[in-house]
Amino acid sequence: MFNTAISTSITSVATRAYARILSKASALGDDRGDVPGWVLVSVMTAGLVTAIWLIADDQLTSVLNRAISSVSTP
Repeated sequence: MFNTAISTSITSVATRAYARILSKASALGDDRGDVPGWVLVSVMTAGLVTAIWLIADDQLTSVLNRAISSVSTP
């Protein structure tokens, strides 16, 4: 009687654990990524880089030239 109760308890715990693992695994398997979100981030980043480049072209060129010349000459 005691062994049957323990066996039943262990079986029910194992069954519930297996069901939880399957539900978590199926939730992870359905994830295909957030393509529209990544496209939006990429487009916004390109837009910001373009806007900054248009506004600060001369300053960025000057900073880049100074950085290259400081590395080139000891």
